[in-house]
Amino acid sequence: MPDLELNCPLPLQYDQIIMAHGGGGRLMQQLLDSVIQPIFSNPILDQKQDSAVLNINGAKLGFTTDSYVVKPLFFPGGDIGKLAVCGTLNDLAMSGALPLYISCSLIIEEGFAINNLQRILVSMQQAAQQAGVLIVTGDTKVVDHASGDGVYINTAGIGIIANNTDISPTRIQVGDSIIINSDIARHGIAIMLEREGMNFDHSIASDCADLSNLVQDLIHADIDIHCMRDLTRGGLASCLIELAAASGHAIEINETALPIQHDVNSACEILGFDPLYIANEGCFALFVAEAQTEQTLAALRQHPLGQRSCLIGRVKAVHPKGLVTLQTTMGISRVLDLLSGEQLPRIC
Repeated sequence: MPDLELNCPLPLQYDQIIMAHGGGGRLMQQLLDSVIQPIFSNPILDQKQDSAVLNINGAKLGFTTDSYVVKPLFFPGGDIGKLAVCGTLNDLAMSGALPLYISCSLIIEEGFAINNLQRILVSMQQAAQQAGVLIVTGDTKVVDHASGDGVYINTAGIGIIANNTDISPTRIQVGDSIIINSDIARHGIAIMLEREGMNFDHSIASDCADLSNLVQDLIHADIDIHCMRDLTRGGLASCLIELAAASGHAIEINETALPIQHDVNSACEILGFDPLYIANEGCFALFVAEAQTEQTLAALRQHPLGQRSCLIGRVKAVHPKGLVTLQTTMGISRVLDLLSGEQLPRIC
């Protein structure tokens, strides 16, 4: 009797959108797979990458868009303006694109202070100039008082990809090394402490940063990058779970290898948060062949944003495929699964 394979869409469990639908977890994936993706489905979108890869008249382009609704607007290590530019640049970088141009659309709440708006825009311009990109188009809308939470920002970005660069979850292979460039969970914890006015006698600042220059260094060092993904909503765990599912391979990471700042880890322990699921804005995971592990680490550590880079795990040939496990400090294998939503909403 032939094997029977059932392909059923995920059932919709809600008649209305709730906050968890935007959190990068299981409910967001359900919304994408059951509502959004089927309506817009096409070969480019169905690749499910942070940036669309477009082939136009022999040129290979990366194209992305994102919206930013962070609360508070200003936080240690950045603000919504810096976050919007760096987040867009990083989405392009994860496809190997060299960023060129960005758009900026603003949705501003009536009554928002113009000096705060100027502060945000200056921050955007500084981040763009440092990356060597131009903000070339945009739009501005104003909504009624108490309807917009200050300001929301939507951006789009476009960059050029070298024709010999092919970075995709489909290139992940058994035996690949999994490397991250920096410590995890700083951004989400910095946002949460600022939002709630908690004083931990800390100096935790967001890791918000543009990763595109670091990625270009890797490409120029002839690192054959199989896949990359920045660890934003849902953090490291959600990223790896998505990539394991997309590649059809299993992933194993080692808890003792994960770099976490002491004060960040302490805040997580006190507040009951799992740092594996907390968003980052200057950290990414990359997959390379085992033979290029040391070469990749050496190249990363030459850049200020890669000095804490480390090998955290490998792609495994085990079943079931798509499984992500964490080898804990106690020697126990813990299965990582998507959360329903997000531990900390409104952080990007």
